[in-house]
Amino acid sequence: MKQSRTMSLVEAIANVAVGYVLAIATQIVVFPWFGIETGLAEHLTIGLAFVGVSLARGYLLRRLFEALRIRGAK
Repeated sequence: MKQSRTMSLVEAIANVAVGYVLAIATQIVVFPWFGIETGLAEHLTIGLAFVGVSLARGYLLRRLFEALRIRGAK
């Protein structure tokens, strides 16, 4: 069954949202181990800096694999 572009985008957004929450939690735990002290606002900003890249990566990879699946089915 083919995945639509819209559903690819929805999947990528959900993946990035879950990843963002996990990244913030990980930063809060791991940063102090390396002597990096930041506040919540900095953690959120650092996380947001990567959201766009993660979203684009997830969407483009999904579309690539969908194209490969369709090409292989012919």
